[in-house]
Parts: sequence; structure tokens; C-alpha cells
Amino acid sequence: MPQQLPVLVQTPAHSQVGGTLSYLSEAALPAGTLVRVPLGRRETLGIVWDAAAPDQPDIEASRLRPVAAALAALAPLTPAWRQLVNFAASYYQRAAGEIALAALPPQLRELNSEQLARRLKRPPPVAGPAEPPASPVTLTDEQCAVLAQIDAQAGPFLLFGATGSGKTEVYLRCVQQLLEHDPEAQALVMVPEINLTPQLEERFAARFGAEVVVSLHSGMTNPQRLKSWLAAHSGAARIVLGTRMAVFASMPKLRLIVVDEEHDPSYKQQEGARYSARDLAVYRGKLENAKVILGSATPSLESWHHSRPAAEGGRYVRLLMPSRVGEQAQLPLVRRVDMNHQPKHAVFSPPLLEAIKARIAKGEQCMVFLNRRGYSPVLHCAECDWKSECPHCSAYRVFHKIDRTLRCHHCGYTERVPRACPGCGSPDIRPMGRGTEKLEEQLAELLADVRRPDGEPVRIVRIDADTTKLKGELEAQLAQVHSGEVDVLVGTQMIAKGHDFRRITLVAAVNPDNALFSSDFRAPERLFSLLMQAAGRAGRDAGLGAQSEMWVQTHHPTHPLYENLKKHDYPGFAAGQLQEREQAGLPPYSFQALVRAEARTQETAQAFLNAASALGSETAAELNVTLYPAVPMSVQRVANVERAQMLLESPSRAALQRFLAGWHDTLHAVRQGPEGKGLIRWAVDVDPLTI
Repeated sequence: MPQQLPVLVQTPAHSQVGGTLSYLSEAALPAGTLVRVPLGRRETLGIVWDAAAPDQPDIEASRLRPVAAALAALAPLTPAWRQLVNFAASYYQRAAGEIALAALPPQLRELNSEQLARRLKRPPPVAGPAEPPASPVTLTDEQCAVLAQIDAQAGPFLLFGATGSGKTEVYLRCVQQLLEHDPEAQALVMVPEINLTPQLEERFAARFGAEVVVSLHSGMTNPQRLKSWLAAHSGAARIVLGTRMAVFASMPKLRLIVVDEEHDPSYKQQEGARYSARDLAVYRGKLENAKVILGSATPSLESWHHSRPAAEGGRYVRLLMPSRVGEQAQLPLVRRVDMNHQPKHAVFSPPLLEAIKARIAKGEQCMVFLNRRGYSPVLHCAECDWKSECPHCSAYRVFHKIDRTLRCHHCGYTERVPRACPGCGSPDIRPMGRGTEKLEEQLAELLADVRRPDGEPVRIVRIDADTTKLKGELEAQLAQVHSGEVDVLVGTQMIAKGHDFRRITLVAAVNPDNALFSSDFRAPERLFSLLMQAAGRAGRDAGLGAQSEMWVQTHHPTHPLYENLKKHDYPGFAAGQLQEREQAGLPPYSFQALVRAEARTQETAQAFLNAASALGSETAAELNVTLYPAVPMSVQRVANVERAQMLLESPSRAALQRFLAGWHDTLHAVRQGPEGKGLIRWAVDVDPLTI
């Protein structure tokens, strides 16, 4: 007799079909089985889900459509995986089907049972770790102490280690111990950005053998992603390396999760389901009884707060590795240059320029960091005050000199640089401010007469989103830096994080002051983290012997942030920031959510949010949730779409979650009413990183 099965499918984000759909099946299929089911006029992939609530009546069988096929060749997705999806959907206010199906590789969603069976006939790699290397790295006392603590305690752990202290070796040893003690165990190692996965994969493959290591990230082709996912799902892949999407990888024997550079904002998804992969990693570790290690030289203030002593309410175990590996390896000396006392409009202060020249003369490498790509952020006419505004966004188009274009970094609108001012016809239009392209050009002029030790001219390479568009370009440029062909590396935050540059002895931050006075309360935390990470690229090779340096050009040299940076004092910086946040009632002492709305007019977007706020205000007051008025977003128009947001805040996470769960139907109802007319879309962002 046919049975009714609850099946999750990927439904549109705001279709109000948030739960399972019922289908008929001749065979009894366990929860977690992948099936192909009809949906409207098409056939789609679904997942047999856990039974609906017992008080829900069965639907009349004649009204249900049958399951088209079951992908029985694949083992069902585990109960822990399904629970992770349910939690993520509930906490981040999305449909479970949207999260579950998005977590599967795109190609799997297209295969029928015959195609999948053929795909699975290809022999999988042999499971089991490779022999450990004959002469593994000798561990420092700090690394040994940390490994002993990880072995003895349950965690979760926050590994607070200086840049160059050997955190990656700790991860490798933890994985090695796991694989040696459990022949089936799997480990998940996450990094924040795609460009950090190749060098990590190289190290893990060298240690454990390429056949047991797979990667999972959005830069892979669909066949590559499917191959990696199947290897992880079957248990053939013992180690999965990936970006935030890998937190949902199907790993039935998961026993260890590592989140490297855990502070990085890239772990927070910014579209669709806005989940934090770091926070879900901690939750998944608890679900699957897996140890979780969060590692960083500059932990997020939330993680740092959670790792305070247990007697004060801390939930993580804090592990310390303050020293760099190698007797001679020291953290760079931080030099602050007061730009108020330098020549007006100087991009590079004379002392910094002399220091760069001295390093090049010795055959050492320098890195110059500016977190703004392009040649100049805006073109300006001195006659009529015209600026290169984007006609579709409330932002300026950036001048890119290399191809003579004005390009909007929000909507992508691009056009050639005009010969004269479009406003008054004056030919005197000039760039204002600077980006990495201009920095590279000015450095080339300033260092034109300088020679390397071999007599060759100085070689400068720029690495940013513009120079690494094509496949393989980033790897090729990084290889040039590692081989010593490059003398000065210029770039954005792409080069400031995670890379193990052995020859760099000087790092310079040219203009970091902007974030000091931002309206976003997290801006100082992001700036300090970025500068500490950038400084960490210098002096990683103790064999060079020279004292490495971090130069910071600033108009505010006595700012507390720079005082802490000079001493490499993250705990001091964190204590000051946490004190300010506690006084202001900001996270981690409160919990926030943002509701964002997009419409053709700002009035429509704000009217939708304010109407929803009015309907929820009574419940919000009962639950101690504050609803702030709707305001335009910082960039309020993108691609001719107006954007507004409303902040929700509560001292209780549970209260905020209760309010959001009940308010969801209100948002849908307002969307269908007169206030929703003209609205394009809306979304809830729980624990937002930018406000």
C-alpha cells in the first residue's frame, strides 16, 4: 500500500512553503533518502524528511503525486545532518528546503537514478591515511601544551596564536592523531576564502596523501564539487577542506572541525540564507560529538568573550600560543608615521620610502597594503564640482586607469572615461583619492632608480580583484612572490590574510584611518584584525635574520587602536572594545537582527518595514525586543533599487528568536497587503556583521 512521505524541496524564498510537501511512495524510504519528485511542471530533487508533527492529518491519497524515483544508490543523509539543517533554517529564518538543497552539489540536483548509478561505478579512492612523514616538524613547547589540552578536554577550543606561531601544524597534528586512533573518522578544516585553499590542500595532501583529501568551495566546477561531495558522503575522503559552504558537507563520521581565521567576516553568508558558518560549526560539533577548534591571531570579540574563564560564564576553552616558531622569529616592529608632519599630499612618507629602498637593496621583499582597488575612487571636475556618480546607485564609479573606464563596484555599470566634464565641458577632470592601481604606478615612479642586488630594476606586482579575474592568475602571481621574483607586492586585503610569504620583511599600511570613525561599531575590530594579519605576513622566515617591520601611515598616531597594534596587544584591544560595547549594550552583550527591504522607491521599502514594526510592537515590548525605525541603508540605491533596513535588538537571544519566529507570518501578511505593493524583496539577517 502506498505511503505518504514528507519531502523537502527547494522552494522560492518567500513562497510561504517553508516545510515539507507530501508525496506517495510504493516503498518505505528512510528519512534522509534523496528522491526525484514532481513539482509543478518540472521534476526536482528532494530529501525524504523526518515525519511531520503527529497531530497533522494525513492528506487524501488521491490528491498526492507519487515520488518519481529514489536515489537508493546513495546512503541516506544522517539524522545529525538533518538536525543541523533544521536548526540553521529555524535560527536564520529561512525555509529548511532552501538550506538543505543548496547544501547539495548542483550537479547532484540534475542527476536521475541511472546517471547517479553510472557515476558511482567509478572506483572511489581507497580510504585510510597515508603514512606520516619520515621527519615531521619538531613541535614547540607551546604547540605540545596546546595539543595536550585539546586531547584532554572536550572543547570547543579557541586557539589564540600569534601569526607564524604554527597553528596550521597544530591542526595537522590533531587530524593525524584522529585518523590514527579511528580508522573511519573524518575531519573538516575550513578557511575563509577560496584563495587560501590551494596552499592548505598542498600541506594536507603532502602529510596524508592526496587520495584522502578533498576540497569543497564555490570556485570548483560542478563535476569537481560532485566528486568531492560523494567522496565525503561515502567516507572515502577522510579530510574535507573548504570555505563556509563546507559546514554543510555530508560527513557521516565527522569527529573534528577546524575553523581557521575564525574572525573573518567571509564566514557569514551575505545572500540568501545569511548563516554564520563559524557558529554552525560549533553547533555541528555539539550535535556530532566532534571536537571544534576555532583558530585566529585576532579572534572575533564574540569568540574572545565566549572564551573567558568558565567561572565568568565562558563556553570555550582558550588556548594560547603567543610566540612565533623559530628562535629568531619575532613579531614585526610596528612604526607609526604621523602624516600631519609629512609633506602635504605625500602618498609615501620619506622615511617609509627610504625603508622600502633599503629592504630592496638587501634582496628582501616588501608588501604595501591599501584596501581599495582601482586607480582612484572618484573622478572630479574642479570647475563645476561634477563627480563620477553611478546613475543607478547612490555611489561613485571608480576610475580604472589601466583600461580607462569608470566602473561601479556595486552594480557593475561601466563606461569609458569622458574626454571632458559631462557637466560643464571643462577638460580639467582629475582623480581624487587613490586605489591600489595608483599606488602601484606611484611606487614604480618613486623606485625607478633603485636596483636589486643583481642590478636588475625593481619588480612590483599588484594583487587585487582586478588582476586575478582569470583562472590561475592568482596562483601564478603568488608563485612569483614565493620564488623571490617580486620585490614589492601591492594589494588589497586579499594579500593581508593567511599567506605564508617567507621573504617579506616590511609591510606598510598606507591609509588605514577611514575605519576609525565609521558609524559601524564593528569597524575598529575589523581594522585592527586586518592590520594585525597584514603585519603577520612580515618576518615569517627566521633565517633572514633581519628585524621585520610594520609601517602604519596615519593622521591619528596616538589613537588607542594603534597603541595596541604597536604592542601586538590583542587582549588589551579586546578589553577596551568589550568595555565600550557593554556600556552601549552592543553584541556580544545583546543580540541583533536586521530586516532589509528592497523596492523601486525608498518610501515603499520603509513603509513595508514600519507597517510590520507597528504590527509587532506589542509582542516586541512583552519579549523585551527593541524595534528601531526603518532607515535607508548606507548605500541606499543599487542598480536602481532602493534599500532600507530596520534593526531589532534584545538582551536575550531566546527572546529575539521567539519574536522573529512569530513575526515571520506578519512580514508575509504585510507583503501581501497594500504596504507590500511595489516591494521587490525582503530578508531577515540574524546576527548581522554590518549595519
